[in-house]
Amino acid sequence: MSRNKKIRDFHEAKWQEPIILELSEEGQRGIVFPDVEEELKDLFGEVDNLIPSNMKRKKKPDLPELGQQQVLRHYLRLSQETLGQDLTIDIGLGTCTMKYSPKIHEQFVRNPKIAKMHPLQDIDTAQGILKIMYDFEQIMKEISGMDAFSFQPGGGGMAIYSNASIIKKYHEDRGEGDQRTEVITTVLSHPLNAAAPKTKGFKVINLMPTESGYPDIEDVKAAVSEKTAGFFITNPEDTGIFNPLVKEFIDIVHQAGGLCVYDMADYNGLFGIARAKEAGIDLCHFNLHKAFSSPHGSMGPCCGAQGVTKELEKYLPYPRVDFDGEKYYLNYDRPHSIGKLRKFYGVVAVVLRAYAWTITMGADGLKEVAETSILNNNYLMHRLLKEAKGISVPWGDGGHRLEQVRYSFEKLREDTGVTIDDIDRRVVDYGLQTFFQSHHPMLIPQPFTPEPNESYSKRELDEYADIFVKISEEAYENPEIVKTAPHNGPISKIEDEIIVDPKDLIVTWRVYKRKKGLK
Repeated sequence: MSRNKKIRDFHEAKWQEPIILELSEEGQRGIVFPDVEEELKDLFGEVDNLIPSNMKRKKKPDLPELGQQQVLRHYLRLSQETLGQDLTIDIGLGTCTMKYSPKIHEQFVRNPKIAKMHPLQDIDTAQGILKIMYDFEQIMKEISGMDAFSFQPGGGGMAIYSNASIIKKYHEDRGEGDQRTEVITTVLSHPLNAAAPKTKGFKVINLMPTESGYPDIEDVKAAVSEKTAGFFITNPEDTGIFNPLVKEFIDIVHQAGGLCVYDMADYNGLFGIARAKEAGIDLCHFNLHKAFSSPHGSMGPCCGAQGVTKELEKYLPYPRVDFDGEKYYLNYDRPHSIGKLRKFYGVVAVVLRAYAWTITMGADGLKEVAETSILNNNYLMHRLLKEAKGISVPWGDGGHRLEQVRYSFEKLREDTGVTIDDIDRRVVDYGLQTFFQSHHPMLIPQPFTPEPNESYSKRELDEYADIFVKISEEAYENPEIVKTAPHNGPISKIEDEIIVDPKDLIVTWRVYKRKKGLK
């Protein structure tokens, strides 16, 4: 195809770079610390006397010794062997919303006025950041329709756990703790919507999808009973299908006395279009490290912004950032709270980036984010289904999706023997990062879940589609080149990709030296 001529020639750097401790040379220095001033010594005494003897190391830590230039070269070489959102088209990390994060927002976060703050410093010296957190809560209330938010959860999973904790405490306070022992979720909701309630002691009922891609309403009615404590749903699910019956599902659960939780981590296609409030939701969460433009960072740093109705506000984790009319403060006086989820009050850097982004975008800009994401997604789907042989989109009658799609390469595997794992490695040869396939359970065979959000231009969407069209052609014409990929990356195909025996793990420098027979 003539389109394939647009695919750029790519070959990644291969340095075979040692780990930094192997580069260490005794006596090398990257920084020289100044001597302690005499007046400080007179005031505080020797440092050794300030540390209890049982907390002192028996010997110095085994830290690498390198000059500044050697450190710089080491990490720049590693960066050349790494692909990411700022370097390549990162559409493939679906459900993570790998969008462009404005670099000026990074300057805000790295400014010493923020970076050098300490969470235990006097609140009189932290009024600026507390005001930002308080004001951003008001923004999140408007976006969602919820009445109160906590930014303490350190990610979506922790927010789901916090929601499950609130549901449990809510029913216990009503004298129904022993009765309300079950929660309902859909099998295509994020797996943590089942796992987190399970850790709180709930029995989890999973609803299976019909051909529409979401459960039948009769299945919901059959699952609900006097034991129902709550309903956990992701909408749209990672298939990109929006459940139009969600309000009916929620009404059924409410009539039985249960609470409803909306996992809105993948909210990028709903800004300004749908809110939790209008669906009748009691609790929800958003991942600020996704749709709200704080970098995902490969599982951290994260913030699962947790929203609740007025009735449930008293259960939110403490402390809350409050305002007494004169100053902002951390409110620990919350007797009904489920307590702390983590130290302090959340990842401030993530909140600051999200605050800056929403202020920059404004209401109209946020809605345009959703509309552009949906347009990009459906354009990419149109091209892939039309031009890439062996790919399909299960469920939903092949209709439009929201911000992402879960495709299937099952037909290609049947025809050529090329698997989705082979394709995942082959994309590296064209300058793409390996992609997200599917959460478990993998109900869609040979799955592939890209998310082309608003950051990507039509040219980039076409380049991305061209690569998959090309790989599809290769699979049918020369499958071995796909099966043996990658060929242009820093490493080749690793035959034994899964470590089964814990004895094979190398997680520290000491373990590495021991297994390599080093001193």
